[in-house]
Amino acid sequence: MDSLQSLPPLSTLSTSVSSALNAKLGTNHDLTQAPSIVAEFLTQCDDLERNLVHLNRTLESNLASYASFSNRIGHLFGIVNSKLTDLGSSVCLRSSVSDGEGLGEELPSLAKEVARVEAVRAYAEVASKLDNLIGDIEDAVSSTMNKNLRKDSSAQNSEETRMVAIKTLKVTEDLLTSVTKARPQWARLVSAVDHRVDRALAILRPQAIADHRALLTSFGWPPSLSNLTSSSLDARKSSEVPNPLFTMHGDLKRRYCENFFALCRLQELQRQRKSRQLEGHNREVALHQPLWAIEELVIPVSVACQRHFSKWIDKPEFIFALVYKITRDYVDSMDELLQPLVDEAMLTGYSCKEEWISAMVTSLSTYLAKEIFPIYIGQLEEESVTGIRSQARTSWLHLIDLMVSFDNRIKLLVEQSGILLSLLEDGTPRKISSLSVFCDRPDWLDMWAEIELDDAMEKLKPEIDEERNWTKKVQGADLSNSDDYKSPAVSSITFTCLSSLIERCRLLPTVSLRSRFLRLTSTPVIKFFLDCLLLRCQEAEGLTALTDDDALIKVSNSVNAAHYSESILKEWCEDVFFLEMGLDQGEHPGESVAENSGSKVPIEEYGNGIFHEEIVKFEDFRTQWVEKITMVILRGFDARCRDYIKNRRQWQEKSEEGWTVSQTLIGALDYLQAKMAVIEENLNRVDFAGIWRSLAAGVDKLIFNGILMSNVKFHEEGVERFGYDVEVVWGVFRAWCLRPEGFFPKVSESLKLLKMEKDQLEDSLKEGQKRMKENGIRHLSVAEVEKIGKNRVYTK
Repeated sequence: MDSLQSLPPLSTLSTSVSSALNAKLGTNHDLTQAPSIVAEFLTQCDDLERNLVHLNRTLESNLASYASFSNRIGHLFGIVNSKLTDLGSSVCLRSSVSDGEGLGEELPSLAKEVARVEAVRAYAEVASKLDNLIGDIEDAVSSTMNKNLRKDSSAQNSEETRMVAIKTLKVTEDLLTSVTKARPQWARLVSAVDHRVDRALAILRPQAIADHRALLTSFGWPPSLSNLTSSSLDARKSSEVPNPLFTMHGDLKRRYCENFFALCRLQELQRQRKSRQLEGHNREVALHQPLWAIEELVIPVSVACQRHFSKWIDKPEFIFALVYKITRDYVDSMDELLQPLVDEAMLTGYSCKEEWISAMVTSLSTYLAKEIFPIYIGQLEEESVTGIRSQARTSWLHLIDLMVSFDNRIKLLVEQSGILLSLLEDGTPRKISSLSVFCDRPDWLDMWAEIELDDAMEKLKPEIDEERNWTKKVQGADLSNSDDYKSPAVSSITFTCLSSLIERCRLLPTVSLRSRFLRLTSTPVIKFFLDCLLLRCQEAEGLTALTDDDALIKVSNSVNAAHYSESILKEWCEDVFFLEMGLDQGEHPGESVAENSGSKVPIEEYGNGIFHEEIVKFEDFRTQWVEKITMVILRGFDARCRDYIKNRRQWQEKSEEGWTVSQTLIGALDYLQAKMAVIEENLNRVDFAGIWRSLAAGVDKLIFNGILMSNVKFHEEGVERFGYDVEVVWGVFRAWCLRPEGFFPKVSESLKLLKMEKDQLEDSLKEGQKRMKENGIRHLSVAEVEKIGKNRVYTK
């Protein structure tokens, strides 16, 4: 027993040696295999020694090449100095010539030769400096490799060597940047140096990451998740599991901070190199990468979480709760401990809090895309094949609910963490949304939109079929002046459904995704509602030709619903959220493609919002049916006053005794008032104003053409009688305007002509248009005035 050699203290062993022994000697049984393990270690040591010998020979060869290169550079400098000396002697010799012949001719060539020699000298200096820098980098990288191969226990020396290499790389990159700007013709020199730097970085970064992962393991990262239960996922803080980033101390904390700082410096260096190499291209997309050091913190946490996720496939709410809890519990430590290191490394534009949150959300999105969604897709495909309705669609909608809820909580966490959402640009919003799974799978977005649309239509159709929803008016204030719309409750129900669809897609990370989702869901719902309005109006028209009050009320309700829908869509389209989607262009520049119809709409029209086309359809619907209501009432009025218009003799007689209005006109006026009362009670204020104005114009045209232009002779008594009748007609419209005669321009001006004295009328006829305008006749042509004047009979 005394002959056995004692093992060295554990603290003197390197991290790699400790890991190897722990892996090989885990149980008592493994001790019996010690001889074979020793043999295996000896074989590995021999291999490593041979590798070390080979590397030393390579290093000697490189040093010899470098010495030869240095000798060639020295020889070139000697040649340059000799030529400069000869040039100086030549200039002095020529300057002694008294007449100076030929000197003017040789000066340009001499200047060109001096510039060429200067360029060679500058190139040689830069090449020599870059070669020295690259040599220092390769020496530092080689030294780091040798220390890892020898299992050097001095981690501090290894980290110092790495920092030397990074600082030298920084100096080299600054020199290359200046060369690229000042001497673009030296592109081959820059390319050669870039090639050697890339080889050095290909060794340096993996080494730094490997050391970083070893340090994370040494201080207990990731924290244990084994004690978490479904009930503890909602707790604000986990008191049972301390934060390893705060519990590490002493030399371990110093080494971790140094390694974290080195990784940040390496990433900043890589950004600087990419910025130089991509000069003139779209650099922002290529330069923005996740923070390497934060990624190394998230990867082991994600791996540990997935062990729990696999048990929660049927209960995805636990998955979202766990990811949110971990994200929230450790977000503050990112800012307190790690952000100063990022700032010190001058890695601009990075927030450790933001990177931690985005990396955790990205890991969740990746898991959903690889593990959860394929299961649901398979269930939906099986349902479509068998035709048997399953819970697949319900499960899908439940998952979307969880994703939307999770994204809202993450958004709130981001705001509470001090990250301004307005600064999250160039793809950053995509990183903090679990809905980003749809960015790479637009076919899944289409499937989601189809499920949402089916669910919305299933809920909406029974409400539309319920007749009470068409008679009951909108309650509340969806719009600031909702009472003016007199809209049926079904329109409010429809737009509540639409609002729900809009809220579902509001957190989608890109404008194009939101636009696509809305065009696949909201547009069909709006079209369905508009078709229902049209069908109800056509049914009313087909049954009674809109002659009875019930039909008019039914059409009025549909027009009110269309007006209400149009107004809400216009209000929505004033929101930036919808304006952005309206400006989302299609595949061809200058036009936007309507997803459902396939029609191409000029992009200028979509500048009014994504619902511009639907707004136009509602406007056309309202215009069409308001015109039909007007025409129906006007035809009824025409039919009831036909005897009044055909009675040509009444304009030569006095009014019936005791009557101030012609009896044959009373029935038509009663009909007009009754219909207008029904319309006024049931139609919204805007469209009702359009109807009574159109009716006024129609009645004006009817009376003017039927009486005044029909060669009827007007005596004094007839003019007085006609004046009474017209006043009564105007009185019907006086409830909606102060001067109804202004809406009967031809009749009112014709009455003015009829009331003129004979001399005044004759003067107006003689002097023409100018005189008529002075007498207030502006809407009648000269021919019409002459015709009315000829039919005026003066008996006095």
